[in-house]
Amino acid sequence: MCFFVNRNRIDYNLCMRAVALLSICVIFALDTHADFKSEQLRQPRVREAYRACGEKILENLHAKGLQPHELEIYIRSFKQEMCLEVWGRKPGDTPMVLLAKYPVCAFSGTIGPKRCQGDSQVPEGFYSIDRFNPWSNFYLSLGINYPNFADRILKTCNDPGGTIFIHGSCVTIGCIPITDIWIRELYIYCVEAKNSGQKKIPVHIFPSSLDQINYRRLQGIYFQQKKWLELWEDLKTAYDLFENKRTPPQIRFLPSGRHKIK
Repeated sequence: MCFFVNRNRIDYNLCMRAVALLSICVIFALDTHADFKSEQLRQPRVREAYRACGEKILENLHAKGLQPHELEIYIRSFKQEMCLEVWGRKPGDTPMVLLAKYPVCAFSGTIGPKRCQGDSQVPEGFYSIDRFNPWSNFYLSLGINYPNFADRILKTCNDPGGTIFIHGSCVTIGCIPITDIWIRELYIYCVEAKNSGQKKIPVHIFPSSLDQINYRRLQGIYFQQKKWLELWEDLKTAYDLFENKRTPPQIRFLPSGRHKIK
């Protein structure tokens, strides 16, 4: 509180500045004790998502034997099938179970990785969520860490581009849109996983589901694209490991742009 004997305009302005400064200090003090979910729930669209979908998400987790405070997730996206999968488990437990499958409602570019700013390509490879954007122009969005190490090695121009998101709406130039309805659910799954302690939410983007038939077909059509085939070979290894064990593969980037997968 501010009390001045002289009630002139200058004293009033000084008082208001002091109150504003005190308010900012209180907000930052609260932030230091707030968990990630609490911080996200300060945003209107996140609160709206929880009001619309929170109960459904909780019921789905309970049906799969999972709890929001003990949740680890893994995301896979497939270009050709235009779908995105969310898998979950208790941290470190195996195997994972399928939590949700969402349609990708728009697609830009072609099959093949993103290698340059402006090529309209959706990336392919091994990524993770690195940003939560509750103020997105596309309702809610989750940023992926494109370009990753391999993208920077294999880029075909000086600037490989960036700002790739999974988001709402149904428009895209290199992003993965799943409509406002489904991004609410995916956003909640990611918030809950991060809030429960998951530091890295993997997002693996495939040209298609890489069963043996699809993989051979891609090899036949794109036989001249050596670098693409090398990436798809690594993606195939990761795909098969997950299909067999239902546990996210561990990825290490190599200086060549290839990957060590186990």
